[in-house]
Amino acid sequence: MGEMRAGIVPVTPFQQNCTILFDEATKRGVVVDPGGDVETLTKVIAENGLTIEAIWLTHGHLDHAGGAMELKEALGVDIIGPHEADAPLLARIADQARNYGIEGLANCTPDRYLAEGEKVSFGEHEFEVLHCPGHAPGHVVYYNRAASFAHVGDVLFAGSIGRTDLPGGDHDTLIRSIKEKLLPLGDEIGFICGHGPGGRFGDERRNNPFLV
Repeated sequence: MGEMRAGIVPVTPFQQNCTILFDEATKRGVVVDPGGDVETLTKVIAENGLTIEAIWLTHGHLDHAGGAMELKEALGVDIIGPHEADAPLLARIADQARNYGIEGLANCTPDRYLAEGEKVSFGEHEFEVLHCPGHAPGHVVYYNRAASFAHVGDVLFAGSIGRTDLPGGDHDTLIRSIKEKLLPLGDEIGFICGHGPGGRFGDERRNNPFLV
């Protein structure tokens, strides 16, 4: 087994961080949150000689899941996640996209929903599933204990937190998710988020104005 690597491909007008996690030695991995621009994603995958085993979703918003069904068809892999509480959001992606004037995004039906405490993996890289509602009811975070790394989607950002004014959002619930599920994992945990640069939990615990 090689080291785990991450490549970020910004997609959709929202510049969402579609993330490709892969093993450096085997070139096998997963795509996290393919919100759109699937042609670009498949090109990046091919150019880097990667074999994608699955698509993982953190939550059901259009910029994170709008390209999942198209990428599933292109790669012949399953869509895993998020928590089933986001099923209503996944069923309204196409309508939401039209409201934003975005073409080509589709409603999504995952092959498997996830729940707190489950584990997912590619190769020997294992991730724990944390259900972290607040930004979206079914939002999940993928935590790799061995690598001290988490993909937090839109729960937490560098210097900010996910918005809670969208359907199903709740500010108090989001803060609890961060303080009870994420920060206790440790200050050293590095994270990739859904938009913008990532960081470390310790820096957010000490400096994030929404958490201090």
